[in-house]
Amino acid sequence: MDTKNIMIVGVGGQGTLLASKMLGYVLLNQGFDVKVSEVHGMSQRGGSVVTYVRYGDKVASPVIDKGEADVIVSFENLEAARWLEYLKPDGQIIVNTQEMDPMPVITGAAEYPSHLVEKMRAAGARVDADDFLKLAEEAGSSRAVNIALMGRLSTCFPEISDETWQAALDVCVPPKFLALNKKAFELGRNH
Repeated sequence: MDTKNIMIVGVGGQGTLLASKMLGYVLLNQGFDVKVSEVHGMSQRGGSVVTYVRYGDKVASPVIDKGEADVIVSFENLEAARWLEYLKPDGQIIVNTQEMDPMPVITGAAEYPSHLVEKMRAAGARVDADDFLKLAEEAGSSRAVNIALMGRLSTCFPEISDETWQAALDVCVPPKFLALNKKAFELGRNH
C-alpha cells in the first residue's frame, strides 16, 4: 500500500495531540507502519498546531509536503484555510466551523477572513464543514470537539470497524471522560 497522509490542524489547547494519538493507535492496530510528527507554534498561547500522521506498508519520513495530504482535519476555520495548500487535488478536508480569533484579530490589526468554507470550495477542495463544537457540547463538554472530529474522520475509513475506534477511545481517553467522549465520537460519526 502506498503511504497515506493525514494532517490534524488547530490551535493550542484544542486537543489535536489526543486526536493524533487516537488515530495513530487505530492505524497501528490495522497493521500499518505509522509515523506521527507534531509541530507546535506558540501552542500554549493559542498559536497554530499541526500534526502529521503518515501510514502505509513502510513509511520513511514523518513529514507531509505541500500537495500530499489525503485528508486534513481542522479544528478551526482559519487553520483549514492556512493549511489548504497541503491538500492533494482529490483530498478531503474536514472542518469545524468554529472561529477562534488569532492575535492580530484580537489586537485589531486585522479582521477575521469571511466565507472561508466557500473560498476553500471555490479553490477546488472537497470540504466537509460542520459545527463540531455544538456536537461536543451536546455530548457534554466543549472540550470533546477533537473526538467529535475523529468520529467524522472515521467515516473516511469504512474498512476500519467501529470496535477498533472504540478500543482507541478506551486506551487514549481517561476513564472519567470516556462516556462523554464516546458520545461525542458517535455524534461526529453519525451527524
